[in-house]
Amino acid sequence: MPRRALVVEDDPDIVELLVHYLSADGWTVDALSDGRRALERARAGGHQLVILDLQLPGMDGLTLCTELRREAATRDLPVVMLTARGDEADRIVGLEMGADDYVVKPFSPKELVARVRALFRRMERKPEARETLTFGALRMDRTRHTVHWAEREVQLTAKEFALLAALLEADGRVLSRQALLEDVWGYSYAEGTRTVDVHVRRLREKLPELAPSILTVKSLGYRLASPVQS
Repeated sequence: MPRRALVVEDDPDIVELLVHYLSADGWTVDALSDGRRALERARAGGHQLVILDLQLPGMDGLTLCTELRREAATRDLPVVMLTARGDEADRIVGLEMGADDYVVKPFSPKELVARVRALFRRMERKPEARETLTFGALRMDRTRHTVHWAEREVQLTAKEFALLAALLEADGRVLSRQALLEDVWGYSYAEGTRTVDVHVRRLREKLPELAPSILTVKSLGYRLASPVQS
C-alpha cells in the first residue's frame, strides 16, 4: 500500500514540486494550504508523513506541530518543516517544537526526498537482538515501542526513542554527534549536529531522573553513565 503524505503549504508552485517528487518516490500526496484544516486531516489518520510550512493561514506551522505532538494519535507522526526561516534560532525552535527535520527554502526536492527516505530507514530498522534495554529504573521495550521509568510511562517521539536506544546500546562509550546523526537520522548534513543537541535536551527534559547520567563530553558528543562514573 502506498504511503500517504500530507503537504501543508500555501505556495502552489512548491506544492506542485513536492507532489511531483514525492509521487515519483511512491507516495500518495494530499495537500492543504490552511493549518487548522491540516490539523483536522492529520487527526483523522491515514498519513505517515507531514511536510509543513511555518507561515500558514488558519494556524501557523509551529502551533500545528505542537498540537500534533500533544495528541496521542499524532504524537509519532514524522514531521518535516519546510520554511524560508533559515536562522539557527528558527531551526532550534522548530526542532524543539517536535519536528524530525528542518529544510530551508530554497531547497533541493531531491535532497528532501533523500531525507525522508533516511528518516523512514531508521524508523523501519529491524529490532536488534536485545528487544528490551534497561538502565536503573529505565526500561525500553523495542517491540512495543514503549519507555518506562519505574511505573511511569514516558512518551517519546520516534527520533527521541532511537536516540535513547543508541545511548543505551553504547554501554557507556562516547558517541560523537556526527555518529549519532548518522545512526539515528541516517544521514549527515551541514549544521545537523545541532539537531542532536536539541534532541538530547528534550530527552533530558522528558526523563529528568536520567538527565544526570546523560553526560556531555566536550567537543565530542554524549555518553550514558551512572552517577558514580560521572
